[in-house]
Parts: sequence; C-alpha cells; structure tokens
Amino acid sequence: MTLLRLALGFVCGIVATGPMSVVMVLRHRRLPTRERYPLPPREITTKAVEQIVEPGEITASTYSALTWLAHFGYGGAAGALYAVMPRRLPGGAAVRGPLFGLLVWTVSYLGLLPGLRVLTPATEHPLRRSGLMIAAHLVWGWFVAMVFQVLFSDLTRESNAFHASPRRHRDTRS
Repeated sequence: MTLLRLALGFVCGIVATGPMSVVMVLRHRRLPTRERYPLPPREITTKAVEQIVEPGEITASTYSALTWLAHFGYGGAAGALYAVMPRRLPGGAAVRGPLFGLLVWTVSYLGLLPGLRVLTPATEHPLRRSGLMIAAHLVWGWFVAMVFQVLFSDLTRESNAFHASPRRHRDTRS
C-alpha cells in the first residue's frame, strides 16, 4: 500500500502543480516591473543547467522545457511525501494540504535552496515575490490534498471507480 500511496501522491503533486503554476504566472504579471525577473523554478533550472553545460549551448526553449519538467517533477516528489505523511498534520485535507504546501515552501526557500547555494533565502527577496510564492504553495497544497483524498479514498470503497466490476455491464463487449 505504501508504493501505491507514493505513486498516487506523485501523480497528485504533478496535477496540483498545474493550478499552482497558473497562480505563479498570473501573480508574476502583476508584480512591479523591477520585481518581474524570472520565478524561482527558472532560476533554479538555470543554475543547475549551468553546472553541466556552457552558457549558450542550450536554447531558450530548451531552458523553458527543462524548467517546466523540473517544476512539475519537484511538485510530484513533494506530492509523494504528502502521501506518506498526511495524518501527521492537523485538521482535514482542506487544512492539511495548505499547511503542507507552506511547509514545502519553508523547507525549500528558507532551508534547502539557500543551503545548497541555489537561491538566496526568501527573506532577501521582495515581499510581493515571496507572497506570490507562498500563495502558489498554498494552492498547490490544497489541490494535492483534495485530489489525493478523493482518489485514495476510492481505493477502499466497495464499488470503486477504477477497479473491474465482477458483473458485466453495458460498456463491455461479449
């Protein structure tokens, strides 16, 4: 069951990264011009790629593709972590999810990324940009928790939506 939880959490994390990304893009467009530099996923990807290849060897569209791939991959990995720890957080899924999203933001932008010298801590970024990222992580957490709750709870139902029925039904062929 743990492997199933991890796999489902990974998928839910990827799914939740979609609405999160929409929030990020829309809020980024509303920032003052001087604060509208690339968002953290692009900064992180650029820094990582520059450790592997020389500047100019990769096109802008390749950087964009790698940014989206890394962003959704990180969302998936964090979703897998959510899947194995939701009962350790207080409240129902609608509370646990945003709390977990805030935890992911805190660990990532105040600990992991500054510790790896990938980004400066969020406390050194403009308040609006940090607010944008916090809002995006709250959205991500809510979506991860709600999608996971619905899909995982379906596994324990007597007639769940994703399992074969022992009875023949009108959609099957003889």
